[in-house]
Amino acid sequence: MKKITKTMLALSLSGVMTFGALTTAGLPVGAVGNGPNYNGNESIQTSILTTYEELVDYLEKQEQRQQAMELEVIGETVKGRDIYMAKYISNEENPTILFLTQQHGNEQLTTEGAMEFIKHLGTGKTSSVLDNVNILIIPMLNADGAMGDVNFSTDNYIASGDRHLTRANANNVDLNREHNKPIDEMEPEARALYENVFEKYEIDYLIDLHHQGTQSERDGKLVSGSILYPTNPNVDPAIVEDSKKLGAVVFHEIESKGWGHLGKYNGGSGDNIGRNGIALRYDIATLLFEMRGMSDHTNPTAVLGQKSNGYLIRQTVNTLDSTVKAIADGSIDTVDTSFWETLPFQTTRPSNEE
Repeated sequence: MKKITKTMLALSLSGVMTFGALTTAGLPVGAVGNGPNYNGNESIQTSILTTYEELVDYLEKQEQRQQAMELEVIGETVKGRDIYMAKYISNEENPTILFLTQQHGNEQLTTEGAMEFIKHLGTGKTSSVLDNVNILIIPMLNADGAMGDVNFSTDNYIASGDRHLTRANANNVDLNREHNKPIDEMEPEARALYENVFEKYEIDYLIDLHHQGTQSERDGKLVSGSILYPTNPNVDPAIVEDSKKLGAVVFHEIESKGWGHLGKYNGGSGDNIGRNGIALRYDIATLLFEMRGMSDHTNPTAVLGQKSNGYLIRQTVNTLDSTVKAIADGSIDTVDTSFWETLPFQTTRPSNEE
């Protein structure tokens, strides 16, 4: 696929971003660009990011190549784009994890990472994992926002390239604030997620992948991301504990890499937010993962130049890989969650600092 190759070349990852390299050995810094704490101000180019059409083509080709993969259309966006989910279900009795990306259309590197992870699942190296865990991946929920095909002006968005990417859907609604509504009153994208995923599949774990601004720090060092479990007081404490275990797997995986540095996200407790509302409604263990830097925004401090893209995509792949392995082998049940007791909330670095 031509554009995917172009994207990987632009990220300096072509030829080295194999799954084994990502998970078993550290790549040299030059292979992935500047580290995730890089704070450069080079031009932001959305043209290097995968378009919706390229994503669909990629998913269809992977389905043809992968015996274990089934591609399902779960609904449509406001503008009529099909919303796709990649499914790996070998045994309905297995625990099931859902990875969700791009509720916010301007947060795309997690989608690029999810695509790389899907490719890995077809390499034949994952049979033992896929025998023991079911995996659902929705790699672009808000396709209209990702393509900038919206019913409001994008003139204030700052990235360069062939399109702008917006946080909201085409109706200028934040999809991550829809989660406490009656299903039939939700926006089309959220309604599809609920009607055809949460109401249809028995899901045990969910990681909701997002991006945050560039100036969050912990212990005086810029973070590569932040995490948080459900904080709504009405969520079952057992589900909160399972969510903390999910976060522990991710934290230990990313922090062990040397370049990863995670903070605790200072998020709200409202049941309209995905990690809260989904956990409350369906008793699913949920984790919010906020990667550093957005692909486009109206605020310059929210957008990160692409020289850190390689590390952040790698962080996504490590996150997905570590969690499916921990669920498949049962180690998630005994993971040490004590770090949550001392992990500080991230703070925002003053904008005049580098």
